[in-house]
Amino acid sequence: MKKFRKVLDGLTTSSPGGTGMGSPSCGSAAGTPTAAQTPKEIDIQETLVSENFQLCKTVRHGFPYQPTALAFDPVQKILAIGSRSGGIRILGGPGVDCYSQHESGAAVLQLQFLINEGALVTACADDTLHLWNLRQRRPAVLHSLKFNRERITFCHLPFQSKWLYVGTERGNTHIVNIESFILSGYVIMWNKAIELSTKTHPGPIVHLSDSPKDEGKLLIGFEGGTIVQWDLRAKKGDFRIYYDEAIHSVSWHHEGKQFMCSHSDGSLTLWNLRNTTKPIQVTFPHGKIQKDGRKESCKPILKVEYKTSRSSEPFVIFSGGLSYDKAGRRPTLTIMHGKAITVLEMDYPIVEFMVLCETPYNNEVQEPYAVVVLLEKDLIVVDLTQSNFPVFENPYPMDVHESPVTCTAYFADCPPDIIPILYSIGAKHKKTGYSQKEWPVSGGTWTLGSHTYPEIIITGHADGSIKFWDASAITLQMLYKMKTSKVFEKPKPGDARAPELVEEDPFAVQMVSWCPQSRIFCVVGISAYIILYRFSKYDANTQIVSLEVRLQCESEDVISPSENENNPCFSEPGSHSPQPHQQHPASPGSRTPEGVKDSIPCLKVKDRVVRVPPGYQSELVIQLLWVDGEPPQQITSLDINSAYGLVAFGNCYGLAVVDYLQKTILLCMSTLDLYGATDPYQRLTRSPRRNRQSTSEFCMRGLSNFYSDSKKRIRTSYQSLTELTDNQQSIDMERSKSPTSVCVCSVGSPVPVHYPTSLHNDPRILPEPVASLRASHCSPVFYLLDNDHVNGHCTSPTSQPCSAGKPRIPMGPEGPRLTRRGPGRPPFRKAQSAACMEISLPVSHTEVGHASRRAMLQQLHGVTMYSHDEHHTTTSYCWSERESRENSFSRSRSSSVSSIDRDTKEAITTLQFGESYGRKSDAHPTPCLWVGTSLGVALLIPMSIPTDHEERMEEAVTIGPSGGVLMLKGSVTRFSFLDCMGALIQSPYEVWRDPNTAEDPDRPRKRKLVHFSPSSSQDACGEGHLAVVCSERQAKVFLMPSQSCLFVHNITESSFVLRADVVSVCNSVCLACFCANGHVMTLSLPSLRPLMDVNYLPLTDMRIARTFCFTNGGQALYLSSPTEIQRITYSQEMCDNLQEMLGELFTPIETPEAQNRGFLKGFFGGNAHNFDREELFGEAAAGKASRSLAQHIPGQAGLEGMKVAASGVVGDLARARVALDERGQRLGELEERTALMMTSAETFSKHAHEVMLKCKDKKWYQF
Repeated sequence: MKKFRKVLDGLTTSSPGGTGMGSPSCGSAAGTPTAAQTPKEIDIQETLVSENFQLCKTVRHGFPYQPTALAFDPVQKILAIGSRSGGIRILGGPGVDCYSQHESGAAVLQLQFLINEGALVTACADDTLHLWNLRQRRPAVLHSLKFNRERITFCHLPFQSKWLYVGTERGNTHIVNIESFILSGYVIMWNKAIELSTKTHPGPIVHLSDSPKDEGKLLIGFEGGTIVQWDLRAKKGDFRIYYDEAIHSVSWHHEGKQFMCSHSDGSLTLWNLRNTTKPIQVTFPHGKIQKDGRKESCKPILKVEYKTSRSSEPFVIFSGGLSYDKAGRRPTLTIMHGKAITVLEMDYPIVEFMVLCETPYNNEVQEPYAVVVLLEKDLIVVDLTQSNFPVFENPYPMDVHESPVTCTAYFADCPPDIIPILYSIGAKHKKTGYSQKEWPVSGGTWTLGSHTYPEIIITGHADGSIKFWDASAITLQMLYKMKTSKVFEKPKPGDARAPELVEEDPFAVQMVSWCPQSRIFCVVGISAYIILYRFSKYDANTQIVSLEVRLQCESEDVISPSENENNPCFSEPGSHSPQPHQQHPASPGSRTPEGVKDSIPCLKVKDRVVRVPPGYQSELVIQLLWVDGEPPQQITSLDINSAYGLVAFGNCYGLAVVDYLQKTILLCMSTLDLYGATDPYQRLTRSPRRNRQSTSEFCMRGLSNFYSDSKKRIRTSYQSLTELTDNQQSIDMERSKSPTSVCVCSVGSPVPVHYPTSLHNDPRILPEPVASLRASHCSPVFYLLDNDHVNGHCTSPTSQPCSAGKPRIPMGPEGPRLTRRGPGRPPFRKAQSAACMEISLPVSHTEVGHASRRAMLQQLHGVTMYSHDEHHTTTSYCWSERESRENSFSRSRSSSVSSIDRDTKEAITTLQFGESYGRKSDAHPTPCLWVGTSLGVALLIPMSIPTDHEERMEEAVTIGPSGGVLMLKGSVTRFSFLDCMGALIQSPYEVWRDPNTAEDPDRPRKRKLVHFSPSSSQDACGEGHLAVVCSERQAKVFLMPSQSCLFVHNITESSFVLRADVVSVCNSVCLACFCANGHVMTLSLPSLRPLMDVNYLPLTDMRIARTFCFTNGGQALYLSSPTEIQRITYSQEMCDNLQEMLGELFTPIETPEAQNRGFLKGFFGGNAHNFDREELFGEAAAGKASRSLAQHIPGQAGLEGMKVAASGVVGDLARARVALDERGQRLGELEERTALMMTSAETFSKHAHEVMLKCKDKKWYQF
């Protein structure tokens, strides 16, 4: 515990560790700094130390990405799924969900459970076998065996055997001891298995199984069509079958007299061991006889299972086999039960399926009851006990990726009533028709731990859907789903917008903002719109209110004084009136060419009364408009405050604030105009260049667009679920583009903006006609550029008009390329999922540089920033068949200008409402809007909001952009506020009330607000609070209202921060950051001491960057793959308690006893039980295998091994306790039986004695 004291008497605005941005001070503001009232001493006791932090993974949710293998333990009833990346997911009952990863990352080819032994064998693509211990909460590898000279193709482990059969690509069969993981000297060579007269190689082994009739007989299936039954004792083949079609799988009848094969021609063959010269039955289940008498050619049957039942006909279940001529047919699973054939169509290709049976013994009647089908993107279980074969309702969150995930949000310690309410609403919309039986995968045990609290995860998707998930107690369950696309009209073929929506994802969710207390929910879409939702438990008939905002650059229009007067950007306060649906027509003098879009949104909102169900109901839609053929730029930042009734949003052009209670636009300004006279940068004026480069090609590019810069090379790889459709012409156009100037930001008309009277001394915000404004930017404004790359002319909406002529399009060989995009050109590409984007940064350099930062931020926020030499970019597109596609962006030259001058647009990157001090002279906190920009500037915008309920609904909110200006290195990412005791100040909010409940006319309802004033808890410390501002390079703590920088910390020099948040951990607060180089770090507050810095991810990809988010309690999450959510913790306390929070995979269960075979079956059914594998395969009989054939690798050692051993001891003790209980129970039963026998013996003795006495005196002839 440390005490940080800082004496602030006479402290100037300069701070140690300057920003390096050329600013005079870190706390510079407009005008002359005034003497601020500051406390003499700040005494904050920081309780967090480095020992409070440790980073580890907790649990992974969702569907395993790119699955490859499947296995099931019929006794333990747990399921294992292997993936292409080397991951293993083990699933059981509720809460039993475990993820493990092979260190090699090789794909999992096959999984084999040691049934009821708590172990799992995996065969990987690097020809390595691994033995996993499942008798612990986190499985670990005990042994590994690496094959050096042969490739593994198939494995088989007989039930209750410790010898594993391994088939290879060369056709050989090796045998591995599971206990020691050492190869046996017993090998079945392929040339001995087949006949000597065979001239061709039989191919790789595709099947191995022991005969149900005799365990000493091994059935070997080769891909080429050869089947051999090998006598393990005699070391010779009993019979050989040669079939002219390739074999894919083999399945035994439980009696061991027949087996069935599936073939590449779509046929099934049934063989009898009595006559192996030809099959007793050949069927083409889906092959019909054509008119010419020939069979239809069919697809291969990849797998077949032949299962018997006592009460009905046998089941024959297989995948594939459809005829080739049926184009467009979906993948199928066929169930043949007697004469009935049922074809189940699947949504995705079938990877593997497995029939679940009642018994683990292969020589008993199987009694199948379900089929587990592993698809490429789903897992389903079919109920075989009902004739219509319904599916079971999946209890796992396997549909996270139902539509690609584009954004995430994580809320810990939510109000306890929100989860039951969302669940009750979402339960009404659940699908029906599922099987009534319980989910068959029910193994393992899990108990609700003591360290649980309400947690909610929100995912946004490419189709516009939003899902709320209950993430409490490390589980995940879907609560509620909503579709944002229902707000808009479906595009019609005749609609002018229709060409823009062809093959697009116009409803993709870009970001969300949620207030759990007020239940206000905001969604930002990729088509530059915002939807505001309110929660109600009742359905209602409502008409959606629409507001349209004109926030866009006009790069070539000359604004005359008359036009400014006709379309004022600011109106008088008296002209303010609520406008439920504002339309912004094009200005009369805009000279818009015919057919060019102007003043229309990307989507059309429903303009009729609609019936909305209970749940989240749309109340307001805000849309950005097209301007002169230019589509609106994507929204990059959003914040909503229910207590103020305001929503603020910004993009690369400027900022807009909307009053959603009165449905009016309060502020719509370009970023440059927000500064007023406080602009910290020296922006030079230049004459306009006489050419015009269209910006439309850069606009609305979707979530997967990448941009270049002048210093670094960025390699990007797309892991997209959809293909881009741009042709070569569009690629050439992108190559030839050059940036446009800082453009006029048109804000529509009318947009009422009101200023408080205290601001009227500033000439920049006088409510006068625009032409008479005395502004500091009255001449054309430009950024400093290279001599041969000067951009066009620019003015601000409040500056005096310029008389410069219109630029002309250059006449040259590149002229056609530089023309404006036509109406048929889509304004944005198909929305790429955040789950499928990847960018690899050059980590070898000591400094990633500005190029890497900009490329990441442009993808992260959807920001379009241009540099002066952008049309010199050489872009090479090289598409390949692999999942990872690389695009190499190279620059022809570098620039000597600074980053501030290279960016021609200053984007709004973060927004935050809160009670603060807008100016240094303020004595009391007032509602403020903190604005962060991409140039490292934090702006304070004070607001005046009526406090009375009736006044709030009638009077206007006044906003004056004349507050303080703070400077940091890099783009601003996060704001947060602390009181002078170091406690986090929450944003004020409105207590939720149902908007659709009936109101009492005598007692009208009023808004109930909850405020957290900075001065409420610090009477002893005086007025003021601390503002924590984090950028992509550094973090600063400012004292308000003096705006003095107390602490500064440079977070990273070689990378940049992607995500940052102030979170509560261990009853205190800290700043958590995630950097582009994969580091996760925490800093103390307010002193910004480094507490933890862990290199968590070796590489940074865009999927993680877009979905990584922190929350309270020391938790975070990100999308580890397009289908999986990975949750992590950086709290030592949670790491310590993680073991008790996880589920047990293995529970001691007695193995079911085998059925009595009877005398005749035992006499005539062979000598299966007399087979001793140890005698055959042991070192004494078979010798040692060649050392060069395989290498044994011991399992993990060190601390992990100790944990495994300790966990194994606990499991052994538990098993011993269960065995002791079972032994005691059996002893009790034995004692009861003994007592019964003694009673019976006494009764028998008594009766015998009576008979003896009765017959003692009788003679023999008397009997």
